[in-house]
Amino acid sequence: MPTMEKVKDKLKKLSNYLIIFLVIFLAFSLARNAFKLYEVKGQIKKTKERTLALKKENEELQKRLSETQSSVYIERELRDKLGLAKIGETVVVLPDTEILKRLAPKSSEEEDFLPDPTWKKWLKLFF
Repeated sequence: MPTMEKVKDKLKKLSNYLIIFLVIFLAFSLARNAFKLYEVKGQIKKTKERTLALKKENEELQKRLSETQSSVYIERELRDKLGLAKIGETVVVLPDTEILKRLAPKSSEEEDFLPDPTWKKWLKLFF
């Protein structure tokens, strides 16, 4: 039969193993919770940044909305896009710049006189 001392020794070893297991378990649990806390803080930071960006975008959209609802904007859009005019005004529609360039007469002065390139100017200066 085991003696009392052997039983106490076995209980002491068992309690030591149990304490070591408990300490290791608590350490892992603490590390896991610390990592989760770190991740949550990162998510909170990203969410705050996104919130700020959305607030800025909302302010810009509110500003554009107030501009588009103003009578000046509406009048400008009517004039520019629809070609409307006030009573007594005449609407003049010009063609694109490419068409204007083709239709404009070319002067002979522009064709004959082109400035010398920079390298020719330097060549004339030194030689």
